[in-house]
Amino acid sequence: MATALTARRTSAAAALGLAAALLLAGCADPDDGGTTEVAATSGGTIKIDTSPDQKRVTTAEVASIAAQVPERIRKRGTLELVASSGSAAPLTFYATDNKTVIGVEPDLAHLVADVLGLKPHISTVSWENIFVGLDSAKYDAGLSNITVTEERKEKYDFATYREDNLGFEAKKGSGLKVTGPKDVAGRTVAVSSGTNQEKLLIEWSKENEKAGREPVDIKYYQNDSDTYLALQSGRIDLYLGPNPTAAYHAATTGRTEVVGTYSGAGATLQGLIAATTKKDSGLVEPLADAINHIIDNGTYAKVLERWGLSDEAVPTSQINPPGLPRTNK
Repeated sequence: MATALTARRTSAAAALGLAAALLLAGCADPDDGGTTEVAATSGGTIKIDTSPDQKRVTTAEVASIAAQVPERIRKRGTLELVASSGSAAPLTFYATDNKTVIGVEPDLAHLVADVLGLKPHISTVSWENIFVGLDSAKYDAGLSNITVTEERKEKYDFATYREDNLGFEAKKGSGLKVTGPKDVAGRTVAVSSGTNQEKLLIEWSKENEKAGREPVDIKYYQNDSDTYLALQSGRIDLYLGPNPTAAYHAATTGRTEVVGTYSGAGATLQGLIAATTKKDSGLVEPLADAINHIIDNGTYAKVLERWGLSDEAVPTSQINPPGLPRTNK
């Protein structure tokens, strides 16, 4: 696990590469049933399918890994998964029919279920209800851009599958640049409640106050459309969210830009996104083994590539690695 300056440099390079990967090269093509083209870091373009008929990457069941799944889940035959209902392309969002859930998270969820020999059933709920559902065992696991944090590790087990990089999004031409707490002092910044982005922003605001600078004026909106309307109208200066979402939105609208990136685990650690399950549920080991299998057989790389997220790939799935500290110092 990288630490300190190495982690920051690695995170920044990956995030900037991701932003470059999502430069818009075209718009939705109705003749293709709904596609968006984005430029690839290797040159050329990637055509992202936004239609309901996803033609997902698939893989075969692995009996030895499937056998590790708790008996109650194996008997049921389905893997009950949960994701956020907020539309956040290219992570989890709705296809052109406005009802089919698509994105890199659902694709990876389907691959993991394939390996485990289970049928994936994905429910979409509000962010806070992801954790309520995991707590009550209504859902087996969450694949919804959930960051590993030390606080969450008290209640949940994690099997990592992507790097976590955050993006500060501003109105295009704002002239803003964000590299640390002082750059958001006195700024009005929107963030989603209950996220690690919020935690980091609150810590930055406290750090600014201790240094004699103005705190951050933190704003919350019910949905992305309200947030982006506030950004365009000048009611907020910045929006802090997952960098893949920020880069995709900036690329496809041409009205915003990513003006800074940061590791989702703070200054000294590369943040990681993980499949999340209730602590001691018995599911985290088969989840990690399934993720490692799709990394090894190449289907994982194909999924990230089809969504323009190859720069966020991890070499292996880790169980409960170090996460966002309780304070981002």
